[in-house]
Amino acid sequence: MVQTNKMTLLSGIQPSGRPHIGNYFGAMKQFVELQKDHDCFFMIVDYHALNTIQDAKVMKQNIIDLAIDYLAIGLDPKKSVIFKQSDVSEHTELAWIFETITTMPYLQRAHAYKDAEAKNKEISVGLFNYPMLMAADILLYDTDVVPVGQDQKQHVEITRDTAEKFNRIFGETFKLPEAKIISNVAVVPGIDGRKMSKSYGNTIPLFAENAEIEKLVMSIVTDSEKYGEDASKTVLGGALFATKVKGQSPILGLTSYHPANVYLIHQLFRSEAELAPLYQSKAGKYKELKDALIADIKRFIAPLREKRKAIVSDTAAVLKVLKKGGERAKEKASAKMDEVREKIGVKLY
Repeated sequence: MVQTNKMTLLSGIQPSGRPHIGNYFGAMKQFVELQKDHDCFFMIVDYHALNTIQDAKVMKQNIIDLAIDYLAIGLDPKKSVIFKQSDVSEHTELAWIFETITTMPYLQRAHAYKDAEAKNKEISVGLFNYPMLMAADILLYDTDVVPVGQDQKQHVEITRDTAEKFNRIFGETFKLPEAKIISNVAVVPGIDGRKMSKSYGNTIPLFAENAEIEKLVMSIVTDSEKYGEDASKTVLGGALFATKVKGQSPILGLTSYHPANVYLIHQLFRSEAELAPLYQSKAGKYKELKDALIADIKRFIAPLREKRKAIVSDTAAVLKVLKKGGERAKEKASAKMDEVREKIGVKLY
């Protein structure tokens, strides 16, 4: 691959279904901006997805859909490497090597494992070893930065620990990546006030049609007291808005006449300077505020949706992007694995 002076950035998303506006504002939007001044690897982590998707037909379609989503939001295969994890066998090979130097008590500290255990879920080996495959994903490419939300910072910490341990045992081999915490973006609330998540079924899809947008926004919970405490953790600049609203709630800084969840989602599409007077003038008029949000979401989604439809019409071109991206990723990963095999003593010829 052509060497540049740019820092290398890697991020992966599971092909787990339709992306929503929380995915976009929480990460995908930043990907488009970051590719301007980084050497970027954007990976479809299909082997990670095997922990939850075990239907070949669904997996294939989800992979293609996510590749289309990547292209529709503005990721450029001329600037970034867009590929799927399974096209680079070095990921699973390196994960196994890391597993041989990692203890079970260490992996039991992982948030995903602890969460599954707390919920008495049956835990697969794949879920338990998940952090090792993630570490391999990152370290194979001499990654400098990994963009993550605050709640995902542990993934990068585990990767750094793994790199340090390998370097200590076998000699200096891996860079220690840094987590790039995406600033000015909080957790986006869903239509029920909880974190927007496909697992909660409370999302607004990124490429939704107009009728779907209308239906979902009209169903947003407006009981600010019921969800206010959770929502207050997600507010973007909400403290500033709170100072402008009289009779504010001690929880959120919004009166009971201001639908907190509607406002929190609306902040993604308009500045606070625009929203504050709107929400003050429409106090208690939930339908009018939701109508305003619907209009803004439609305006934002329309060009993305049309671009996606154009890309869908040429699936062969999408597959070509993935295949080419896989070849480019394979080139770099293969060179790194040659170094690793030499370090651990298995490279004899």
